[in-house]
Amino acid sequence: MLIARVVGSAVSTIKDENLRGLKLLVVQEATPTDELHGEPFIAADTVGAGEGELVVIVVGSAARQTNKTRDYPVDAAIIGILDSLEVANQVTFLKS
Repeated sequence: MLIARVVGSAVSTIKDENLRGLKLLVVQEATPTDELHGEPFIAADTVGAGEGELVVIVVGSAARQTNKTRDYPVDAAIIGILDSLEVANQVTFLKS
């Protein structure tokens, strides 16, 4: 699982039939202290995340294990919206 920030959305009117109804969001991996790094990528949203939220992402075959993405052609899925992060007994992120 990865921590990522939702940085945008993607709209595709022509796509695989199994992806219809799935919201596609642009995410960028983040550190536990919420510093963005790496290249942005698209993830299927399974939990109703929105732009600016810190989320939990799964990639690869794990992305096809949710109720909304089972056996669908997805490589990354948002499976949680973070309320807080604590690392080494320090809160590094707290949703406002």
